[in-house]
Amino acid sequence: MSDTTTASAPPDAINLIVLTGMSGGGKTVALRALEDLDFYCVDNLPTALLPQLVAAVSRNVEGKRRHVAVGVDVRNPGEDLKRMPAILSELAAAGVKAHLIFLDCRDDVLIKRYSETRRRHPLSWQGLSLADAIAEERRVLRPLSAIADKVIDSSELNVHQLRRLFAAGYAEATEGLTLMFQSFAFRRGLPLDADFVFDARCLPNPHWDPTLRPLSGKDAAVSAYLDAQPMVAEYYADTARWLDTWLPRFEADDRSYVTIAIGCTGGRHRSVYLVEKLAAHYRALRNGVLTFHRELE
Repeated sequence: MSDTTTASAPPDAINLIVLTGMSGGGKTVALRALEDLDFYCVDNLPTALLPQLVAAVSRNVEGKRRHVAVGVDVRNPGEDLKRMPAILSELAAAGVKAHLIFLDCRDDVLIKRYSETRRRHPLSWQGLSLADAIAEERRVLRPLSAIADKVIDSSELNVHQLRRLFAAGYAEATEGLTLMFQSFAFRRGLPLDADFVFDARCLPNPHWDPTLRPLSGKDAAVSAYLDAQPMVAEYYADTARWLDTWLPRFEADDRSYVTIAIGCTGGRHRSVYLVEKLAAHYRALRNGVLTFHRELE
């Protein structure tokens, strides 16, 4: 593929997201969410045609539709998938910055989803069992997972949560480092796509106050309770100080996305409070600050 296929695309003209990952991991849901945000979406595009698509959009499309999302999956010929790193490098050389997002999911959850929908796995034509097809797909796609700008594990997310996650993350194209602050419950498992995990279970728990139990960390009464706790203030200050020290290092390393997950027992009070407080602090300093409350969605 020659560079002439993308030469007509001026730098930063196209915001390109390439979605790939495990079949059943949520790629279709993510594409639909992006389509609702006026992304120009194409599913199951042969990877070899990606430069031509970008060039065509650059020549013929204006406004928000210059945001492009492309779905690439295991149905692509194997040799085409192997060329993906080279194709992305070719696009970058032509001034087109692409973000590769890999949607992952645990094998047991994938098997459950296929059982519930009764759909066939894309590799079932090879005569493989569902478990073997998933294992083969994971092997084929492992090189793409390794170079992804962002890996999102959808194992603990339902369709609506995943859709909202993409809607929040890509409502506006943001230059520089995007921060995602996420709250979660430890008893429901770690968010596997988190870059850093903070444990807030040591802090005083509003759950034990009957008047606060049905509320969340977004409510004023819970915030007032936690604001009055010296240990909470110390925890928040230490966390913000750590982020202030290290986030510039990640930006200098050309990272585009960092997810900071904060967990507590139920994922409703302490973690939500801290996520909201940290997000408010960083929104006053920068663009591209997002929040996601897994247990409240």
